[in-house]
Amino acid sequence: MREGSIDAPTRHSINWKSPEFYDQQLLDAELHRVYDICHGCRRCFNLCDSFPKLFDLIDTAPSGELDTVAMNDLQPVVEACTLCDMCYMTKCPYVPPHAFNLDFPHLMLRAKAVEFKNGVRSFADKQLSETDRNGKLATMVSGLANFATSSKNTVARAVMSGVLNIDTKAYLPKYADMPLTKLLGPVLPEANKNAPGYGRKAVIYTTCFVNFNDQASGQAAAKVLAHNGVELAIAHPGCCGMPKLENGDMQAVADQADIVVSGLMPFIDKGYDVIALTPSCALMLKAEWPLIKPGDTGVKKLASSTYDVSEYIVDIAKKNGMAKGLSPLPGGIAVHFACHARAQNMGPKALDMLRLIPEAKPALVERCSGHGGKWGMFKQNFATAIKVGKPAGKALAKDHAQYVVSECPLAGPHLQQVMETLEGVSVPERIGHPIELIAKSYGF
Repeated sequence: MREGSIDAPTRHSINWKSPEFYDQQLLDAELHRVYDICHGCRRCFNLCDSFPKLFDLIDTAPSGELDTVAMNDLQPVVEACTLCDMCYMTKCPYVPPHAFNLDFPHLMLRAKAVEFKNGVRSFADKQLSETDRNGKLATMVSGLANFATSSKNTVARAVMSGVLNIDTKAYLPKYADMPLTKLLGPVLPEANKNAPGYGRKAVIYTTCFVNFNDQASGQAAAKVLAHNGVELAIAHPGCCGMPKLENGDMQAVADQADIVVSGLMPFIDKGYDVIALTPSCALMLKAEWPLIKPGDTGVKKLASSTYDVSEYIVDIAKKNGMAKGLSPLPGGIAVHFACHARAQNMGPKALDMLRLIPEAKPALVERCSGHGGKWGMFKQNFATAIKVGKPAGKALAKDHAQYVVSECPLAGPHLQQVMETLEGVSVPERIGHPIELIAKSYGF
């Protein structure tokens, strides 16, 4: 038997349409097999909260082994998994092609899918996953929506805590006054004909978060890309389905794939690259959808045409060269390497991109922010989300950098909350996307 990680990790397609996928006895048997391997290894003890929960349950069992832990007692292990993929990507020595064939995140996804099929998903989980519906409605009444969700509105947040189980202290994203596609679509900047990269074409897939919530990275990306000669279009056919994936709603994720593929394929057929502004969404388009819909030619074509925005800027720099105008930024830069950026297996492209700024020496922090999508918003998880994020917060604050950035739009505000709990730490006013610093370096 060969050790894992000698060969490149590979992933099997997700057989979610098979009745065996939802068979509780088969699932329990596989959970028991994998948990026993994890118990014997324990390399992932310091990643997320799933593994400490698993190991604590085993260590306090009568035999000190998995055989005396009831399967029902192991349910918190599944709930603590946020599908960040870090155990699979960075720690586990037993991923395929190893004979143990261990894919912990996708096993947790299977367990969540069985739960969803059995109706074990909260009202809040389902409603928060309707990001497109929520965004369309909230941008129409953004002032009221932002007033209601503000942590300073103790009355409204208390009601939300009771109805939706959202922690009163958890940051909730603000909504823009209109979707970015409507705001920016009619006034997209023209491609700079003097740039070395002139001739490229790309459609900005805004993602639901940038389209309806924090639009700064979208505005910055459009300016930087156009200045570098890229002919732009902008689109948001629909959510990538990541919030529904967290729920185990496999059919809804597949349906979202069909919607987005249909919306973006006309651009791809005209020679446009697809640029995703959020790493979770880029991961879905590039990696998860091809495993959920194997053999779908549209999904495969979209996956091969999709770039993370940092990845795309670095590609321009390497193949064409950057347009002139980048100027030094005073002070250091600390870069949080978001989990779903790491999971794309493309290297730290945000770090590479920021090194394009003259004299810049960005420092990388490879620790989880702790937020985990909507998971970190809930009352039972918020304190854990803060705890898990503290190593990242301390590392980001260590060098007293002028700028702190993260490619994950939810990680940024959460890390601010984490840093507020640390003594002697200066909390940055904003932890935005690295592309915003490239735009700032250009003077935009």
